[in-house]
Amino acid sequence: MRRLPSLPRWFQRLVLSRVWLSFLVLGLSFFAFGVGTLNLFLLLRANTNLLVDHGWVALMDGGAQQLFELLFNGYVSMAAYVVFKACEYRLAHWLGDPPEDDGAKPDAH
Repeated sequence: MRRLPSLPRWFQRLVLSRVWLSFLVLGLSFFAFGVGTLNLFLLLRANTNLLVDHGWVALMDGGAQQLFELLFNGYVSMAAYVVFKACEYRLAHWLGDPPEDDGAKPDAH
């Protein structure tokens, strides 16, 4: 039976091995995180206040579904943040680390 490659290895091989693609994915994940969390806390607070104030009626009118959608949105935003941090790490090390020694000897002058 053939095993499928794991997502982290796939992401490393496809995205993190290419600096330009890491930069592109970094920007996309930054915007996804920003859009996903824009009013998330305000909406969560309003939803929980609705559920506390109106109880079972609010649950039956879609309050529970809205709560689960907001929580799901939070987890998707968190995943976008993790992707952002992985790309940031890759790019920061690409910029800040010294180049790898390829075995060539420096010129002695």
